[in-house]
Amino acid sequence: MSESMKAGPGSITWTDLTVDNAEEIRDFYSAVVGWEFEAVPMEGYDDYGMSEPGGGRTVAGICHARGVNAHLPPQWLMYITVADIEESVRQCLAHGGQTLGDIRSLGGAGRFCVIRDPAGAVAALFQTT
Repeated sequence: MSESMKAGPGSITWTDLTVDNAEEIRDFYSAVVGWEFEAVPMEGYDDYGMSEPGGGRTVAGICHARGVNAHLPPQWLMYITVADIEESVRQCLAHGGQTLGDIRSLGGAGRFCVIRDPAGAVAALFQTT
């Protein structure tokens, strides 16, 4: 993930796309917007970090809809930094939202939880470590 993960609460810190055909979609965005890609090793397959042309910063991820990500819809998912992920999840549920899975670790970067708001839109809450 990018340097933006150091942003404060309320900031959009990351965006990724989880799809069945990650290689095809990776190549699509590479051709359409010029993103370059780097493999991100997972358990038995690769997801992809997408970077600005010419070796620029990593700006997004394109991921396989496998394992714990199999239930995610094929749409761009933004990660929003929160100060306290447990409290934000409680507030989500108290205000008519849903969680799409549990709070999960994002390696050493932090923890996240995918939510659906009362209108049906999906986002991820992210707390840095």
